[in-house]
Amino acid sequence: MENSVPLHVCHVNKMSIIINRSHAILHSIAILFLIHYRLSFFFQHPQNITIPTLPWLLIFVSELLLYLAWLLSQSHRWRPVYRTVFPERLPADDKLPAIDVYICTADPKKEPSVEVMNTVISAMALDYPPEKLHVYVSDDAGSDATLRCTKEAWNFARYWVPFCRKYGLVTACPDVYFSSSEDGFKGSSDFKAERKKIEEKYEVLKQRIRRIVQESHTDVAANNKLDHSSIIEVISEHHKEKDEVKIPMLVYVSRKKRLSRHHNFNAGALNVLLRVSAMISNSPHILVLDCDMHCNDPTSARQAMCYYCDPQTSQSIAFVQFPQTFRNISEDDIYDSQLRFIFKIHWLGFDGAGGPAISGTNFYIKRKALLGSFTKQQDLMTLKRSFGPSNDFIKTLVEDYKPCFIKDGESSKMLLENANVLASCSYEDQTTWGTKVGFLYFCVLEDYFTGFTLHRKGWKSVYLYPKRPQFLGTATTNFNEASIQWTRWVSGLTSVAISRFCPLICGPLKMSLVHLMCYLEAACMPLLCCLSVWVLLLYLNFVSSMASLYTQRFRTRTSSYFR
Repeated sequence: MENSVPLHVCHVNKMSIIINRSHAILHSIAILFLIHYRLSFFFQHPQNITIPTLPWLLIFVSELLLYLAWLLSQSHRWRPVYRTVFPERLPADDKLPAIDVYICTADPKKEPSVEVMNTVISAMALDYPPEKLHVYVSDDAGSDATLRCTKEAWNFARYWVPFCRKYGLVTACPDVYFSSSEDGFKGSSDFKAERKKIEEKYEVLKQRIRRIVQESHTDVAANNKLDHSSIIEVISEHHKEKDEVKIPMLVYVSRKKRLSRHHNFNAGALNVLLRVSAMISNSPHILVLDCDMHCNDPTSARQAMCYYCDPQTSQSIAFVQFPQTFRNISEDDIYDSQLRFIFKIHWLGFDGAGGPAISGTNFYIKRKALLGSFTKQQDLMTLKRSFGPSNDFIKTLVEDYKPCFIKDGESSKMLLENANVLASCSYEDQTTWGTKVGFLYFCVLEDYFTGFTLHRKGWKSVYLYPKRPQFLGTATTNFNEASIQWTRWVSGLTSVAISRFCPLICGPLKMSLVHLMCYLEAACMPLLCCLSVWVLLLYLNFVSSMASLYTQRFRTRTSSYFR
């Protein structure tokens, strides 16, 4: 492998580096002159000072805050890179590592079930060996409707996945495919006939899902999404027919919730999936997707494997991040819902500094990076203090361990029973889940904090931005939704900035200065912008007060003069 052609290439954008660094130098020189001008005011003779000191000081502080914000933002422009991968050079399918796909949904009323099931089906249609692909649907609401819809999706996938592989379809999402004019076999009568049959089956699927959702709305006995028991079901186990064409395993997971216990939002659901999937498939790599972010290109798994199958990078790469792209963006996009400044500018420089942060969805991450790697000689009690009391789960921490999951057998039933214990809301008590292992719980932005912690430990990450979007989702398109989303992001970043986990205080263990500045800019930018505005408001308040005072004095003198 060492002497073979490379699986990936990193290109440094030299022209952007020259332009960005030249601009940074010129801008810094201008800022230094401005700072000198502001400071010289305070060293004048008191008789020469004609302007009050306080407003001058407030303006100066505001300018310093804005300069600091600008300085931190230059870290994303210091060394932008872009990458090229060659998935056709990967080893044979039998040598590829297995992948677990996590799809998280939380509320069937807010997240349309048809859209969620399209994401599930598109993930099952990834261009990857089906026996090495396992899809997990995390239903945080514990909804019976979602479970029934998942079973319907699996039944349709038995026809859709072979159809995609037979004709090499690029669009793996059935809803997008049937609503577009994409057709690679327009002249083939067999293809047209088969396509029509599949489309009819998809229409039946949508009708069944809508009927299930409608029935769930009228079911008064439906589970409370904040208080319900755990449910784990391997969907393919209950199908009696033997399919000639293999499709990926599909597993429904709903963790136990109680009103008296904090569920830690999405990070808590992901950690449950980490434990449950370890008992069933224990794949070394994991793809995390939002329920509204379907696979738009089935080759994303092979593109990510170009880094994990390379001996030179496989031991250091924690995760491979793909951008978030959206299909419901208007031409105006006045709220920048597609986040162009992040995924088209900042993340390219973030990648050049040491790797981007985890961006919530669309990333392949190594299980070892989240849980660590252990040997059979490791002390059992030490592992239990970190990972909980389950001996069966502790076994999965050993590298290359494969669970003995036998369909329709006693072993399968026992493993599922153990998996239900791992999905209980009390399993993480007196453990380091969410604090040292798994996805971290410190703030609502578990992706940012988890990625930062991994980079501090010495892990690297890469950012792939191919021409064809690998994943497509739906973005916020109105002010109310955009304001709620941005408020959540800003509050999460600010909570990190003012805590002991601030990148400036926490300190880089194995991070470069530029890489640290990238994280610091993301955490502190909301705070710096707000502080500069507050200082300016204080200045304007001072000016307004002085103007009112002078106006009052002028009126008093004028009235006394005319008397």
